[in-house]
Amino acid sequence: MARLLLVDDEEKFRISMSERLKLRGYENVAIASGEAALKTVRQYPDIDVVILDRKLPGMSGEQVLKELKHFRPELQVIMLTGFGTMESAVETGKLDAYSYMQKPGELEELIEIIDRARKDRPRVMERHEISEIEKGSFLKWFWGTHNYRPGVIIMGLLIFFSIVYMPTPSRLEFLLTFQKKSLISDAAGKKTMDPTDHIVGYSGYSKMKDGETITSYYSHANKLNMVGSDETGKKQRKELTLDETARRAKVMLGILFLGALFWATGAIPIGITSLMVGVAMYFYGVLLPDDIAAAYAKDAVFFVFGVLVVGKAIGKTGLDRRIGLLLMGPSTSIWKFMFLFLPMVGVTCAFLSEHAIVAFLMPILIIVYVSAIRSAGVEEDRSLAVMMILALCYAANCGGPGSPAAGGRNAVMVGILSDYGMAPSFGQWVKYGLPFVPVMSLVIGLYFFLMFRSKIKTSKLNFSSIVKQASTRIGPMNRTEYITAAILILLIVLWVTASDVLGMGGPVILAIVLLALFRIITWADIAKIQWEVVALYACACAMGKGLAATGSALFMADGFINMMPDFMKSGEGLAIACSLFTGICTQFMSDGATVSAIGPITVPMAIISGTNPQMIGLASAFASSFAHTLLIGTPNNAIAYAMAKDPNTGKQLVTLGDFLKHGFVILLLSWAVLWGWLFFGYWRWIGFY
Repeated sequence: MARLLLVDDEEKFRISMSERLKLRGYENVAIASGEAALKTVRQYPDIDVVILDRKLPGMSGEQVLKELKHFRPELQVIMLTGFGTMESAVETGKLDAYSYMQKPGELEELIEIIDRARKDRPRVMERHEISEIEKGSFLKWFWGTHNYRPGVIIMGLLIFFSIVYMPTPSRLEFLLTFQKKSLISDAAGKKTMDPTDHIVGYSGYSKMKDGETITSYYSHANKLNMVGSDETGKKQRKELTLDETARRAKVMLGILFLGALFWATGAIPIGITSLMVGVAMYFYGVLLPDDIAAAYAKDAVFFVFGVLVVGKAIGKTGLDRRIGLLLMGPSTSIWKFMFLFLPMVGVTCAFLSEHAIVAFLMPILIIVYVSAIRSAGVEEDRSLAVMMILALCYAANCGGPGSPAAGGRNAVMVGILSDYGMAPSFGQWVKYGLPFVPVMSLVIGLYFFLMFRSKIKTSKLNFSSIVKQASTRIGPMNRTEYITAAILILLIVLWVTASDVLGMGGPVILAIVLLALFRIITWADIAKIQWEVVALYACACAMGKGLAATGSALFMADGFINMMPDFMKSGEGLAIACSLFTGICTQFMSDGATVSAIGPITVPMAIISGTNPQMIGLASAFASSFAHTLLIGTPNNAIAYAMAKDPNTGKQLVTLGDFLKHGFVILLLSWAVLWGWLFFGYWRWIGFY
């Protein structure tokens, strides 16, 4: 198959150039018109470089270039012309030609440009999200390439349908048909929950009537009970059967597996996977269409969208350099970045939105990265990028246990504990959780320092100096930056003081409107954000709702609890078990959904076993911050991934595989610090109320 296409209307030049290229080992097709060029490119999909004359009969070279790029944007086009003016070079540059060369030119120069164009082609394909699978073996076809892995797609779908159409597990049938028990009275006459109620962890438990089953409640609460007719022909509501409810529960289990597999491997684009989850929920009737749409549009989704837009505004105004100078001032080396800056980030994220902190700092790290590779004279240093970005992301994640203000998951747990009269105060939560944060941040810094110090190409790196240089170049703060800073301060104040009323999404949408009114951002800026990340977190919210509503989350939690050995059913052993299960589940579900599904089970278990409910509740909430391996666990990961792109080439600096590999290690270390430092150390020393 041809690899080069030569388009020139001068016959002698065309034939001569074609033969000379063939003698140098470059197979090519030589044609005389633009119309023929368009047909040939469609006929030979293997062509990757086009040598195109600017002056052609009929269609001009510029017209041909525009048409070629329309349906083959990855094509590398080298423009040739005997009329070498700067204006023509600029014009072809606007049309995305790879290079401009005057005709006739030296063959060696042309070959050099061809080789550069072919070498650069993978980057262009990545920028346009075009997949190309290497040929040669079944394994290469099976694994495919990023965003298109045929074997993984087929395997995932087979497993999904196997889960959906397998016989319903007897335990799932038991949970879906178990009748809610009535409250019982203790010695003081106070009404309490029956400890033998197996479905106490169901998301709608508190709203269920005595004697009602999950099947019945799920059916009417989500308006899935269809209108039918009785024997007399009178219309009445017909509830879902056990089989119909169980089928939907298994669908959500299959969706959970399929989504996690595709996100972890990059089998298809992130946004498409996110839409696929909704499609499955629609077609299997897990929820009504309006309810699925509502689940995709939760407050957290607007929050993620808003943070991405605000992050773009920060970068556009140059305010990111100012914030970076303030926070990264002590980071005069990689060592100080790891052991001074990361603990500062972790503690800050314990009281402010960790998602916002990550969004604020990511543009600065990208500036540091670009400046570092430029000063080192290298094209890229992926190890440096992975080290900085993941260290920041994981330090922010681990700020979650520090205070109730660190995230919605903590508010969920406070609400669960309040049902038992055991809700901790703000100060008590800080007392039990904040000591974890700086210790874990130091452990994260130590891991990345030891893992990457010998791999990075720019070991002598002064973060503070780079940020100062970038800030100096833009001069003193201007009016736009002051306005942006004021809006950011207002946003943070509203998050801290009014998130209970306004949510996390309301204030950030207000900030976007204000930024637009002051003409700091435009609609075109908003349209350029990473919408696949918004779709991803929307999908996570919808999936969490589906898992909770169908009883799938309860089924998973119940299975885990039943597998626990006796020594893990009370005290620190129970705390370890709950944090272990929460940490696993939060990799696949949002932290809030995880705590909502698991918290109602773990707190009653503490009461039954005689363990302090606060200890178990906090252990579960803390572990919900350990969503390190996949993007869907927390917006931090999604935001960091979305912004981790080389601004010059558009190349993804941190991959899903990086999150999976390093996140798994940090997850293990997070458990180790939680158990060794808090459970068996600090908590034993201070005790619980």
